[in-house]
Amino acid sequence: MFWVRFETEGRTRSGILEDGMIREIRGSFFEGGEFSGEVFPLEKVRLLAPVEPTSIFCVGRNYTEHAKELGHDLPEEPLIFLKAPGSVLSPEGTIRIPLWAGRIDYEGELAVVIGKTCRNIPEEKAQSVIFGLTCLNDVTARDLQNRDGQWTRSKSFDTFCPLGPWILKSGEARGRRIETRLNGRVVQAASTDMMIFPVGRLISHISRFATLRPGDVVATGTPAGVGPMLPGDVVEVEIEGIGILKNRVAGDPS
Repeated sequence: MFWVRFETEGRTRSGILEDGMIREIRGSFFEGGEFSGEVFPLEKVRLLAPVEPTSIFCVGRNYTEHAKELGHDLPEEPLIFLKAPGSVLSPEGTIRIPLWAGRIDYEGELAVVIGKTCRNIPEEKAQSVIFGLTCLNDVTARDLQNRDGQWTRSKSFDTFCPLGPWILKSGEARGRRIETRLNGRVVQAASTDMMIFPVGRLISHISRFATLRPGDVVATGTPAGVGPMLPGDVVEVEIEGIGILKNRVAGDPS
C-alpha cells in the first residue's frame, strides 16, 4: 500500500495509491483517515513530497565504503545531523544548485517516516513507531561541507531534499536494494543490509535526545558512489519495493 500527497484541481490532497488510481482520504495519514469517495488517475495529478516533516534527521557515514571514499573513519555511534524542513522537494521537482557554491553531490538514501510520537524508544521496539518508507536524495554542497566543518549550510539549501514519490506502508527496511542513476547511468548500488547501524538502532539513538513525531523523517545514510551533479542532469533514486524518485537539476544563479 502506498500513501501519497498530490495536487489536483488547485487543491492539495492525500490518498492511497493502488493499481494506478488514487483514492482520496480525508484526515491525517497517521490517524488512518477516511475515504472521501473521490478517485483520481495517477497520471492526472501532480505528486507532492509525501510528508511535510517537522524534523529531518540524517545519518552520516552509515555505509563502510562511503566513509572510505570520503576518507573518513567509521563512526563508533550514529553520526546525526539535520536538514532544514524547507529543503524538501517534490518528486519531479527541480533541484536548483547554487552556481557559486562549488561541487554539489547526489546522495541516494532510504528514508523512514515516523508514525507515532516517541522518546527513548528501545531498539527492539523501534519498528512499532515507523509509519513507512520512502526515497530521499540528500543533496550536498560538498565544498561547503568540507569548508564549514558542520553541515547545516551544505545540506539545507532550498530543494536539497527531494523526497518521495510516495510512502510504502511498511517498517521492513532490511534487504532492500538502493540504486542511484545519473542521466540513466548507475552510480550507486547497494543493499540496506550493508548499513553499519540498522534502522532500529538509528531510531533508538535519535529518540534518546529528541522527541520524534508523526511525519518526521530519518534518512538512513548513503552508499558509496556519491558524485557531482550539473545543470541539465537527471537524478533517479530507486529503492526496491518502494519506487523511483526522479528530479532534474538546474542552476540557480542567485
